[in-house]
Amino acid sequence: MLRMEHQPLLRGSSSPCKLPSWTLFLAVCAVGIGGTFQYGYNVSIINAPTQHIHKFLNETWSSRYHRELNADLLTFLWSVIASIFSLGGLCGALIGGSMAIRLGRKGALLMNNVIAILASILMGISFPTGLFELLIAGRFLIGINSGVGLCVQPLYIGEFAPKHLRGGLAMGTSIFLTGGILTGQIIGLRELLGGEKHWPLLLSSSCIPALAQLLFLPWFPESPRYLLIDRGDELSCAKALKRFHGSSEYRRELEDIQRECFALEGEKPRKPWQLFTDPAVRWQLITVIVMTMGQQLSGINAIYFYATYVFEQAGIVAEKIPYVTLGTGVCECLTALSCGLLIDYVGRRCLIIGGYLLMTLWCTVLTFSLTYQELYSWVPYMSMMCVFAFILSFGLGPGGITNTLTAELFVQSSRPAAYMIAGTVSWISFFTVGMLFPFIVNGLKQYCFVVFLLECFFVAAFIFLIIPETKNKSFLEIKKEFNKLNFGKNARKKETELYERRQLQDEFLKVSA
Repeated sequence: MLRMEHQPLLRGSSSPCKLPSWTLFLAVCAVGIGGTFQYGYNVSIINAPTQHIHKFLNETWSSRYHRELNADLLTFLWSVIASIFSLGGLCGALIGGSMAIRLGRKGALLMNNVIAILASILMGISFPTGLFELLIAGRFLIGINSGVGLCVQPLYIGEFAPKHLRGGLAMGTSIFLTGGILTGQIIGLRELLGGEKHWPLLLSSSCIPALAQLLFLPWFPESPRYLLIDRGDELSCAKALKRFHGSSEYRRELEDIQRECFALEGEKPRKPWQLFTDPAVRWQLITVIVMTMGQQLSGINAIYFYATYVFEQAGIVAEKIPYVTLGTGVCECLTALSCGLLIDYVGRRCLIIGGYLLMTLWCTVLTFSLTYQELYSWVPYMSMMCVFAFILSFGLGPGGITNTLTAELFVQSSRPAAYMIAGTVSWISFFTVGMLFPFIVNGLKQYCFVVFLLECFFVAAFIFLIIPETKNKSFLEIKKEFNKLNFGKNARKKETELYERRQLQDEFLKVSA
C-alpha cells in the first residue's frame, strides 16, 4: 500500500524535473506581490527618508507648540515611527491565521490589501496636514498588513502547490520578500523618491502592490485543501485543482487531499494554544520556534549594521555607499532565486544546514578581519567579501527555507495556528533584536559575531539531529516521520493505526471512484 503512494512520482508527468504550469507560476506572482513583497518593501523604504522625517518632526513640533523639539524627544518619536511597524506586524501575525480560516486564504489576502491602502493614505497625507501622528498610525497599519501577509502567503502557496514542486513554489515567499527589499532600496535613492520633496510619495507607494494584488488575485481559485478539508466542498476543490494543475494531473492531488481529509476525521482548525498541549505536534512546534528564532537571531542584522563601516574601510566614499548597498539587495534576490531552483533537487535539510554552517564560517572570518582591520591593507576587502558571503549563505539557507518547512511540518487543521505561532515568535524576535542589538554592539564591538556564530552552529546541529527530509513527501508522510520523536516507543503503534486507516481510506477512494 505504501509503495503505491510513491509510484506516481515515477511517471514522467509528475517527476521532480517538471516545471510548474503557467497558472501556478502566475498564482505565486499574484499572491507574492501583495504578500511578502509588502514586508520587504516597507522594511526597506523607511531608511531613505530618515533625515527628511526628522526635519518634518522638528518643523511640525515648532509650528504646533512654538518651541524647538529637543534631541531626546526627537529620538523617541523616530523610534516610535520605526518600531511601531514591528508591533503592527505582531498584531497581524496574531490575526492572520484566524483571517485565513474565516475568509479563506485568498479572501484573507484580498482583505489585507484594504489595510495597506488605508495605511498608504495616512502616510501620504501626514506631511501636507502636518500630523506626524498619521505617519505613526500608517506605519502601524502597514505593519499589520505585513504580518498578515507573512502568515497567509506561505500558507496559501504551500496548499495549492503539488508536492514535487512545493519547495520551489513556496520559495516565492522569500523571492518576493527580497524583491521588495531591493525595490525599496532602488525607489528610495535620492534621485527617485528618496529626496526631500518626494518622501511622502515614497511611503504611500505601498498602495501600488496592494492595488496590483486586488486586480490579479481574484482570477485565481481558493486553496483546494481549504475548500475540501475546511469547507467540505469537493466540487469546488476539484475545479480549483483543475485550474492549478490541469485536467490530466489534478486527480493525484485530489486523492492526496482526500487522504489527508480522511485522516483528520473532520477535525476543526485548531487554536494556537491547543498546539502547545498536543503531544502529536510537540517536536514540530519546537522545530518551528527554534528555526524562526534562529533566522531572526542569526546575525543578519549585525551584518547590515557593519556593512557601511566595512565599505568605508574598503575605500568607498560615503556618497556611493547607498549604491553599493544595492549589491546586498541583489545578492539576496539571486540567492532566493537559486534556492528556489535547488530546493526540490537538493532537499531542504542540505540547504538550510549548509547555510547555517557557512554563516558560522563567515562570522568567524569576519570577527578576525574586523579585529585586524588596520593591520594589513587587504583585510578590509576580506571583510567586504565576508559581508556579501554571509548574505548569500543566509539567502540560500535560513532566509528561504524556514517558511517552507513551517508549511510542511503540519497537517491542515494545525497549519494556520502554527503560522500564527511562528509569526508571533518572528516579530517578537525581530523587535527584541532591534531593541538589544545596539547594546550588544556597543558592549562587544566586532566580537558580537562570536555570539552569532555560536547561535548558527547550534541551530544547524538541531536541524541535523531533529528535522527529517521533507522533499517529495506528503503532509501525512512528514507527520509519520515526526511520530517517532513525539511518541517514542509508541510510534510503532501509531504507525499501525495509520496503516489501517490508510487501508480503509484507499478502499473508500476506490468505492467513490
